[in-house]
Amino acid sequence: MDRRELLMVGPLAAAAAAEIEKDVIVHRYWEAADKPALLASIADRVTLVATSGHHGCSADIMEALPKLELIASFGVGYDAVDVAAARRHGIRVTNTPDVLNDCVAEMTLALMLAACHRIPQADRYVRDGLWPSANFPLTPELTGRTVGILGLGRIGKEIARRLQVFKMQVVYHGRHRQEHEPFPYYADLAEMARDVDWLVVIAPGSASTSGIVSRAVMQALGPEGTLVNMARGSLVDEPAMIELLTSGALGGAALDVFANEPEVPAALRALPNVVLSPHQGSATHKTRAAMGATVVANLRAHMRGDPLVSPVA
Repeated sequence: MDRRELLMVGPLAAAAAAEIEKDVIVHRYWEAADKPALLASIADRVTLVATSGHHGCSADIMEALPKLELIASFGVGYDAVDVAAARRHGIRVTNTPDVLNDCVAEMTLALMLAACHRIPQADRYVRDGLWPSANFPLTPELTGRTVGILGLGRIGKEIARRLQVFKMQVVYHGRHRQEHEPFPYYADLAEMARDVDWLVVIAPGSASTSGIVSRAVMQALGPEGTLVNMARGSLVDEPAMIELLTSGALGGAALDVFANEPEVPAALRALPNVVLSPHQGSATHKTRAAMGATVVANLRAHMRGDPLVSPVA
């Protein structure tokens, strides 16, 4: 029996790629000098695509591969996959949810603690030899503050549980109220922003959430508020955020994601009231191994004719 053939859109974790190569013939899209020619040469053979939340899979690729059956994506976010096009072509899509919930929640707390207690600045203060001349300035703390979570999904709930341990008051905004959750719900995001000290963004990236953290929302969060973005850069009006951070109309920000990754505006990098991280939310050995294993499990389940491990609805 001939081996199945798979298009890998971008590089995946080495362990996952090695496992995939055990089962199928792999074509590396990102390495092709002439990508349309590659697609044309494999159009009648490729039935599988492996990709990531960063590289995704476009409608053009799907249309060039008429026998495509499954797109297995590495990452919980699948906004870079044209799911509507996949649905039109009868192509199933999977992602890697749940296995990264704890890691992203942990990283969220790390960024919040770093921003609140000014840990990067304190580290630099010691390294620069300034401590003998004066104590580092006092900082706020998380205890007793109110945090609003935009997107109380799987990861949002894990973040909420950890913030409660820090004795923070948790409220949330989403598409609808979740009746069995104990946290107060806000139907209006700007109203929630006015009432909180911290705004944590952990909603999925999509057309409906693009720019949802608008200038008005950040102005409502105000000069004493801090924005934390662990979702996608597309959810935040980045130019407005930079302007408000620069003027002091927004107190601070802790950011793991950006509008045009990996490029980060120089104006944002220069600001003293932000903590920046290079999209490290799920970047641990343990979590990335689990994500890769989920991609492989979905591919193997499909090839066996078994139920998919984590299909995208």
